[in-house]
Amino acid sequence: MKKSLLLFVFILSIAFTFTACKKGFKLGSKDVELETQVDTFSYVIGMDVGENLLTQKIEVNSEAFMQGLVDALEENSLFSAEEKQQVIMALNQKMQEVQMEKMKVEAEEHKKEGAEFLAKNKKEKGVIELPSGLQYKVITEGKGPKPKETDVVTVHYRGKLLDGTVFDASYDRGEPIEFPLNQVIKGWTEGVQLMSVGAKYEFYIPSDLAYGDRGAGETVPGGSTLIFEVELLSFKAAEEKPADGTEPK
Repeated sequence: MKKSLLLFVFILSIAFTFTACKKGFKLGSKDVELETQVDTFSYVIGMDVGENLLTQKIEVNSEAFMQGLVDALEENSLFSAEEKQQVIMALNQKMQEVQMEKMKVEAEEHKKEGAEFLAKNKKEKGVIELPSGLQYKVITEGKGPKPKETDVVTVHYRGKLLDGTVFDASYDRGEPIEFPLNQVIKGWTEGVQLMSVGAKYEFYIPSDLAYGDRGAGETVPGGSTLIFEVELLSFKAAEEKPADGTEPK
C-alpha cells in the first residue's frame, strides 16, 4: 500500500513539474506555448523522433513531416496503407544502404589500424609471424602431440580488441569451451594446431583470419584485428557420424 502511494505521489510530482514548466517556441508564424502536460509530452515526442532521424542521417522536409503527422492524427492521409508500406520499404532499403556504407568505411579504418599494429608487433621480442599473416607469442609451452584441424579441442581463452577491450573470455565465465577446431575463425584453426596440451599462446589475428568486414555482433567491429590469449587444456578426435546419418552411440 505504501509503495503504491509513493508511486502515485512520484508520478503526480512529475506531472506537476511538466505542467508548471512553461516554455514557448515559434512554429512558422505561430507562437506555441507548452502549458500542459500533453503539450510537453507532445514536444518531447517530436524531439525524440527528430533526434532519431538525425542519428540515422535521414533527410526530411519538416513541413511535409508535420503535415503527415497532422493528417495521420486527423485520419485524413494522402496515402493508402499499401502505398505507405511501399514508401516505408523503400526508406528501409535506403537506410540499410547508408548503414552498409558506414560499416564499410569503419571496417576499412579498423583494417588500417590493424595493419599498422601488426607491422609494429611482429618486431616485438618473441613474436612469430606465419605466411598467412597470423602472429603469435608463446607464453607457456606445452608437451606432447598437437591437435589436427579435424580434432575437438578444449580451451580457456580471452579475446581483446586492439584498445584492450575484452569482448569475450571463458575465464570470466569460469569454465572452458569445447569445439571442433575446423569450425571456428581461421586464425584459431591455424594457431591452435601449433600448441600442445598445457601450452598458452597469445595470438594476433588480422581481420581476414577473424570475422572480416562483417565483425561479430555489437562487440567486434568489422575489420578488427583481434588478440587472443589461448590455453589448450585437451583435445580428442571428432566422432564421425555413421553413413546412415544417425548420431554415434
